[in-house]
Amino acid sequence: MAAKLKKGDTVIVLTGKDKGKTGEITQVMPKDNKAVVDGVNIALRHTRQSQTSQGGRVPKNMPIDLSNLALLDKNGKATRVGFRMEGDQKVRFAKTTGDVI
Repeated sequence: MAAKLKKGDTVIVLTGKDKGKTGEITQVMPKDNKAVVDGVNIALRHTRQSQTSQGGRVPKNMPIDLSNLALLDKNGKATRVGFRMEGDQKVRFAKTTGDVI
């Protein structure tokens, strides 16, 4: 099945502690059904100092489940993603506006 959400898409969080926050997808893990979104689901990781890095409490973006994310359309609202054929190409489109993504 084709991916409804891809790297580079702007999404909004539907549920959880970061509900309502928006960000860009930086990584998708289809096997785990998760994605890493910029500025969402941040955890503090304690790292040891080394010659290359300072160390201390480093904020890290953690994966969030794909079911908790929705794509943003051109109006800035959450939308579902559909697929249709345009000529000989399969394209994604926003269900709210009908625009190709």
